[in-house]
Amino acid sequence: MKPRWRSPSAPSIRLRSVPIMAAPAVRRLTWQQILWRNALLFWLVGTSALAWGWPILGMRGDPFHLPSWGLWGLVSLTMLSLGATIDATELRELRTRPAAVLLGVCVQCTWMPLLAWSVVQVLQLDGPIAGGVILVGCVPGAMASNVLTLLSGGNVSYSISLTTVATLLSPVTVPLLLTVLAHVSAGDSLVDHWGISRTLTATVVFPVVLGYIVKERFAAVRRIARVWAPRAAALALLWIIASVVADNRDRLAQVEWTMLSGLLMVNLFGYAGGWGAGWLSGLPLPMRKALTLEIGMQNAGLGTALAGALYGAGSAAQIPTAAYTFGCMLTGTVLAGWWNHRAAAVTASSAIAASRDAASSV
Repeated sequence: MKPRWRSPSAPSIRLRSVPIMAAPAVRRLTWQQILWRNALLFWLVGTSALAWGWPILGMRGDPFHLPSWGLWGLVSLTMLSLGATIDATELRELRTRPAAVLLGVCVQCTWMPLLAWSVVQVLQLDGPIAGGVILVGCVPGAMASNVLTLLSGGNVSYSISLTTVATLLSPVTVPLLLTVLAHVSAGDSLVDHWGISRTLTATVVFPVVLGYIVKERFAAVRRIARVWAPRAAALALLWIIASVVADNRDRLAQVEWTMLSGLLMVNLFGYAGGWGAGWLSGLPLPMRKALTLEIGMQNAGLGTALAGALYGAGSAAQIPTAAYTFGCMLTGTVLAGWWNHRAAAVTASSAIAASRDAASSV
């Protein structure tokens, strides 16, 4: 019997499998996600439209007309909510990056007031309208900038630090800026420096400190504040703006595009100033995003209450502050969404490049 011939076995070669990671797809947001992320903007438009058209409905009373104490009460509620949302770990930003926080506050207190003053001079605005535009530039940053910083992928703790410090300093900075700029631009030499300081201390600083202390002391309050404090602040802001719309129903039809274009210039150049200051100082991208949104978005709710205190309830000075709320929420939402989409696209491109490099190295 012939022996069976066996061919020499070929050496076995085991190829090491290299996992190829699929690049995350950049998904388009559904209409539900768009509605959720822009809820404050949609509610702002809806409540303001309701306030403007309330007499047409023929219903008794007007819930949107607020006395002066009611307007300041809503401002205090907003500040109380801000204090209740501040986390102790976020305040470490003040100790770890004091120079960055100081930079942001300095830009806030110089660039925005100068922008507002320049717009008033260039467009030759006068009277209460000029005073309202100046107020837009003098008030501190808005709490809404913290939310949009989160959506944009920015440094939230830095944003909150900027808002907190600028708000706590407002009893000093706002009256000082108004004394100089409002007198120069609007011809109003009757700015009550100490009266405004006392009002801001009682309705802005004290609620922020109180909200933070109570939240830190009681765990139950901390749990409730985590969910409801941002909603309470949003509701208060919506009511403030709706009240201004209700008090100025007749004036709104006479609003000139000159004023609106001036407010848009303040807003857009405010973003540019924040981004430029962050770039020149070498801040990382997440902090630059936070600084940009913080500078361009102003606390128009506080400005509206101040306009009523300085020029009287229902004054035309409240129109620029209320209009700026619409503008900065719209542009801020668009900017944050663009940053978010761009970051997702960059992440996807990096993942694709990494996958190709891994495949070519096999």
